[in-house]
Amino acid sequence: MSSKEDQVKRQVLNRLRRAQGQLGAVIKAVEGDGECQSVVTQLAAVSAAIDRAGFAVIASGMERCLGAPPSDNDKDLSIEELEKLFMMLV
Repeated sequence: MSSKEDQVKRQVLNRLRRAQGQLGAVIKAVEGDGECQSVVTQLAAVSAAIDRAGFAVIASGMERCLGAPPSDNDKDLSIEELEKLFMMLV
């Protein structure tokens, strides 16, 4: 794995961990009858963090697919498959 791929992986994991923490806060807020506006705001933050992680994964795959020869560990994804992955997030 290249240094850039390691960096993307770290960024994705950080975003997912942040989303996990935010989701925990949402659960506690709902359990504690938290204010509706606060719960919805926190849910939006969780959703955005997960979306950004997904976009980073797809962008990394697109870059690898379009710019460099695949390694033995990579599955060659067509542009159509990458587009389907992207559209799952929007």
